[in-house]
Amino acid sequence: MAGQNQCYHDQLMGFFYNNSNQTKDEWDSTQLILVQCVGSIFCCFILVSNVMVIAAVITNKRFHYPFYYLLANLAASDFLAGIAYVYLMFNTGEVSRKLTVQGYFIRQGLLDTSLSASLSNLLVIALERYISVMNWKVHSNLTKRRVTLLIVLVWAISILMGTVPSLGWNCICSLDKCSTLAPIFSRSYLIFWSVSNLVVFLIMVAIYLRIYTYVTKKTSVLSPHTSGSINRKRTPIKLIKTVMTVLGAFVICWTPGLIVLLLDGLDCEHCKVLKFKRWLLLLAVLNSVMNPVIYSYKDEEMWTTFKNLLRCVCNGTRRQRSSKANIRPGQESGNSLRLSEDTKNSAQEMLKA
Repeated sequence: MAGQNQCYHDQLMGFFYNNSNQTKDEWDSTQLILVQCVGSIFCCFILVSNVMVIAAVITNKRFHYPFYYLLANLAASDFLAGIAYVYLMFNTGEVSRKLTVQGYFIRQGLLDTSLSASLSNLLVIALERYISVMNWKVHSNLTKRRVTLLIVLVWAISILMGTVPSLGWNCICSLDKCSTLAPIFSRSYLIFWSVSNLVVFLIMVAIYLRIYTYVTKKTSVLSPHTSGSINRKRTPIKLIKTVMTVLGAFVICWTPGLIVLLLDGLDCEHCKVLKFKRWLLLLAVLNSVMNPVIYSYKDEEMWTTFKNLLRCVCNGTRRQRSSKANIRPGQESGNSLRLSEDTKNSAQEMLKA
């Protein structure tokens, strides 16, 4: 192993993979092409569907509330995750060994930023739901200015978390501290990253458990004094179910990866963390695919807005085609008239001569 006091900023990633005992890649060229093709389809779905979520919130005035603004910001973080997955897919395998240190930092920074943005958004949404439920309102009284400040804060924290390794918390100058899964990330950073995210998970679960117990008590108190059942569309229950489903999917898809990162940070030699690397990435991609599906399935208004947006797009393309078809005959007749006028002028000139 190389000296501990020497830095290796000018080395390619193959040097660091070898240092972390990743001497060969498990994918051959055929498998890599197959993964890239299938992954591209999933990433296209992630990008298009999350753009539709953002467009739905912008165009539908019924979504102009703090909860939906934060939901659109969560869709924006999933959109960034789609871009990160595309960049990762075409910079993996043997290509990853030819990356520079800065190229690897960009690749991992995009992933870390998108994960931090998703997690921060879910935490902010949990707090917004807590405020609204405690006041027994469908939407909180957060102003647009405060929501904007929260969104800016979410992205500031996320970008900072994504750039921390490139700012100095790495093992480029201390090869004995390098992790296995991320060859230029320090094991101490992986411990910090995984533990902090798991703590945020626990905080969000505690918030929603508090919300659930409060709602159940509130409904049990109100139900004897109301005629019939409580209209769930006029209570915060409906939106809570949507967020809890999104949070549940996020925890299920990301907790195994965070645990494996923690084991790698703790230098667990018998854990064989590399065997889980591909499956954990697949779970991460699956989470970004699931979120738009959850929004449309759990929220009828969102699904209706999606259909209206698709109709507008289809109608727009049809109008463009019909307008082009109508323009062509006019252009042809105009050209024929110009030709006839030119022939008349030339004939008159010949007669004068």
